[in-house]
Amino acid sequence: MKIDNKIRKFLKSALDEDIGNIDITTETLFGRGFLIKASLIAKQKCILAGISLFKETFFILDRNIKFSDCVKDGSSLKNGSVVCRIEGNLKSILRAERVALNIISHLSGIATYTAEFVRQTGGNFRILDTRKTLPCLRQLEKYAVRTGGGYNHRFNLSEMVLLKDNHINLWAKHRKNSRIDAIRYLVSRAKKKTELAVEVEVESCDEAIAAAESGADILMFDNTGVSEIKKFLKKYGDNRPLIEVSGGIKISDIKKFRNLDIDFVSVGRITHSAPAVDFSLEIA
Repeated sequence: MKIDNKIRKFLKSALDEDIGNIDITTETLFGRGFLIKASLIAKQKCILAGISLFKETFFILDRNIKFSDCVKDGSSLKNGSVVCRIEGNLKSILRAERVALNIISHLSGIATYTAEFVRQTGGNFRILDTRKTLPCLRQLEKYAVRTGGGYNHRFNLSEMVLLKDNHINLWAKHRKNSRIDAIRYLVSRAKKKTELAVEVEVESCDEAIAAAESGADILMFDNTGVSEIKKFLKKYGDNRPLIEVSGGIKISDIKKFRNLDIDFVSVGRITHSAPAVDFSLEIA
């Protein structure tokens, strides 16, 4: 992952938060010239994500720290795998250790969890992330999703028009008409006002047909039964918009979508509920 000024600023803030004014323990016990060697060890099977961030966390404090034998992001690691070796000043390494480990543990957890979902698709559709990310960590978490074989949905609200339940229900109530009438009107209005893709959250086959006929580019079947998706596919034919399925999707749900002619399944839990991977920094 390329380290830009925004990421570097984030890492500096994280270090400031963790260190405070001084690492009083290390400063009290050790002198300036204490040099050490250490290894980053994976304590479980995982997909690695965030090695460049791990290294940059140390470099921010000490450009003289040396890294060797570094494994690349996207690599499959076994329990006990050596991810990289580190050599440098003890004080710098211990001050950066916790922040560096937290980041690589979190991102590798997302990559590993994403890869589990991707495997269940059988290659029949793509796994998408959502905007359910930690504040200010979206760029990093979406990178981890890609590392695990997933794909990114919109990064922010400005990237596409997404008509969700709130938009549709509010407009239907405002105009005192049906959801289907609201969908037709809102899609047509959006298509006239922007060249960005227009996606519509639908709850039934009839709503999906209304959105498709109005020019929607993507249909999001949210918390909708498989039967409604099948009904739409049968009625609408081949020249259809892209189809996304969403709504609290778990790994156990993925198999039931394999035989459907869909394009995406979006999964919020690959970012908001991914278990962290256990890494340790072992000093030689």
